[in-house]
Amino acid sequence: MLFKSLIKPKNELTTVREDISLEDALQVLEQSGFRCVPILDKTGQIFRGNIYKMHIYRHKSRGGDMKLPVTYLLKNATKFVTIDSAFFNIFFSIKDLPYITVLDEQNFFYGILTHSSLLGMLSQSWNVKIGSYVLTVVSSGERGDLVDMAKIITKYTSIASCITLDVQSNELIHRTLFTLPEGVTPEKLKKIISNLERKSFKVPEIEDLKSF
Repeated sequence: MLFKSLIKPKNELTTVREDISLEDALQVLEQSGFRCVPILDKTGQIFRGNIYKMHIYRHKSRGGDMKLPVTYLLKNATKFVTIDSAFFNIFFSIKDLPYITVLDEQNFFYGILTHSSLLGMLSQSWNVKIGSYVLTVVSSGERGDLVDMAKIITKYTSIASCITLDVQSNELIHRTLFTLPEGVTPEKLKKIISNLERKSFKVPEIEDLKSF
């Protein structure tokens, strides 16, 4: 589920109505400084799509009629999520967009989720500000590896966060990033690494978060 605190609500956004012209839409885009804004219906409740500055300029450069309605160059009409959408759906929906439109429970336009908000949330999950080190631990991907790695680490300290990469079925190795909390000394870090490598786990990268 999407956290509402991450969404920029409609009343804070620059939008255009579906019945304005391309010429007027370009003026709105120029004044706002945005490269793309949502198009809403006349009531301001229904999301119709997005309008991009580059598409209007391309149309204008080719001698296109600027009096046409903004919906003539409408894009991303089906690119939206709802407030109760699963995180993975949101993550992959926003992939190629500057933002993803968010609809409320009645499928009315609620606001947008930007790339920067999403990346900010992901960066917080690393607990960089309250961590000491990030260990990249390489394993063969065998069943129980994650449990074994966690047991070794938690003999010495708690785990602030854990992210696993390379999880496709055809991958021969997996990389797991463990963020260790504040207070882990270099001596304790050496013991953790030594024990991991004794169990055939490799630690090719160690990031000292205090150096950031």
